[in-house]
Amino acid sequence: MAEPTAVIRVLLVDDHQVVRRGLRTFLEVQDDIEVVGEAADGAQGVERAEELRPDVILMDVKMPNADGVEALRRLRELGNPARVLVVTSFAEQRTVIPALRAGAAGYVHKDIDPGALAGAIRSVHAGHVLLQPEIAGALLAGEHGGGNGRGGSLTDRERQVLALIARGRSNREIARGLVLSEKTVKTHVSNILMKLDLADRTQAALWAVRHGLSD
Repeated sequence: MAEPTAVIRVLLVDDHQVVRRGLRTFLEVQDDIEVVGEAADGAQGVERAEELRPDVILMDVKMPNADGVEALRRLRELGNPARVLVVTSFAEQRTVIPALRAGAAGYVHKDIDPGALAGAIRSVHAGHVLLQPEIAGALLAGEHGGGNGRGGSLTDRERQVLALIARGRSNREIARGLVLSEKTVKTHVSNILMKLDLADRTQAALWAVRHGLSD
């Protein structure tokens, strides 16, 4: 008999109660998603995330007291493992880029189809980086982050590792798949970040997606 699917625990962080209510109403009918709490701003969202330890946080960007970017930075400082999916009305580069640099695992617009939102939650929970096409287009238009034109400096092995990072693979999974030691994979990851002038694995995954290495 098949094992039951693990339930994804979700925290909703948005300053509009009607938005939170709508998200909760839809998500509560999903068999594999459970809304474990809500917060009305970034500061409260960080507190609730530390208290509830959700798997995924749905986070707005523009909020009073502490906005989504500030909350993302604080969660990173605290080492909170939750994957953050930004759900917002703003898709401009000046809004998207800081959120991704602060550690967002995905970025979708509030008018996203409900079924697609559930899929996005499952995707970021599985370790993938997710951007709606129009948001990815905004990034491409601005060539966000570092790494422009530097892909040629990567070795073939580094490009293989980068492609697996973009698919959400851990160092251990990459090591197993490429028949390498974890230490060697860590060295490759460090070299990739250095050569592309990127801050972390999320930025590396985004770079790979933008440059066609994740297919």
